[in-house]
Amino acid sequence: MTNLRWMAGAAGLLLATAAVAQEVSFKDPTGDDKGPGNYVYPTDPVYTKGAFDLTAFKAKKSGGKVDLEVTFGAKLEDPWGMGNGFAVQMVFVFIDTGDKAAPHFTDGLPGLNVAFAEGWDKVVILSPQSAGRVKSEVDSKGGAMKGAVVIPKRTRGANRSISASVDAADLGGGDPSTWAWQVVVQSNEGFPAATDLLTRKVNEYEGQHRFGGGTDGDCDPHAMDVLAGKGAGAADEAQAQFKMLAYQCNEDGTAKQKATLTLIRK
Repeated sequence: MTNLRWMAGAAGLLLATAAVAQEVSFKDPTGDDKGPGNYVYPTDPVYTKGAFDLTAFKAKKSGGKVDLEVTFGAKLEDPWGMGNGFAVQMVFVFIDTGDKAAPHFTDGLPGLNVAFAEGWDKVVILSPQSAGRVKSEVDSKGGAMKGAVVIPKRTRGANRSISASVDAADLGGGDPSTWAWQVVVQSNEGFPAATDLLTRKVNEYEGQHRFGGGTDGDCDPHAMDVLAGKGAGAADEAQAQFKMLAYQCNEDGTAKQKATLTLIRK
C-alpha cells in the first residue's frame, strides 16, 4: 500500500510539473513607456498616463489553447466605443517557437519600424479592432510575413489587462516555456498610413493623436514599451529597453540603423 501511495504521489508530481512547464511569465518595470527614452504621449486626454506602460506578460497552454495576458500600468478604458473593454492600445507578441522548418523573419511588422537580432516565426496581434479588420490589414500589408500572423477571434480588455486565446496548433503546438518572446506595445490606429499595419506614428513633436519625441521621417521605432533584459521587472531593464530601441537616421529620413530587439527566454 505504501508503494502504491508513493507511486501515485510521484505520478501526481510529474503531472503538476508538466502543467507548470506549459506556461511562461515576464515582468517589466513601470514608467518606461518612453520608447527609446524620450517618447511622449499624444495630447488628447484619451491617452491616459500609464496606458502604454507594459508591466507584465503571461502565456499559458491549456488543452488546445494558448492564453495570453498583457498587463499595463493604468486601468483600460474604451473611449472610442470599440466594445472590447479597451481602445487605444495595440500589442504585438512576437515568438520564436523553435520550429526550424518555419520561415523566420528579422523585421517587425509594417509600421513598427523595428528589427530583431534573431528571427521570429509567429506573431499574435492583440487589437481592439475586429478580427476581420485586422485580417484584411494583414492580408494587404503583411507580405511574406502574413502566414506567420495569428489573430485571435476575440481580444478582451478588463481592469489593467488585455487577454486573448489562440489555438495552440496555430503556434505550432509546442511548449510555451521553451519559446522565445517579445512584446511590443503600440497604439491602435483606425486610419493608418498606407504602409502601416494599424499602427500610430511617432513624430518629432506630439500632437492630438501623435506620439512625440521621434522624427517626422520613417526611421524611428513606433513602439512605446517592450520587454527587456531578463523580463524580471528590474529597474535596469528600462535602460536595456532604451538601448534596444536606439536608432539612427539618414538625412532623407530613412533608417540608417534600425532599433533592434532581442527575444527573451525563461
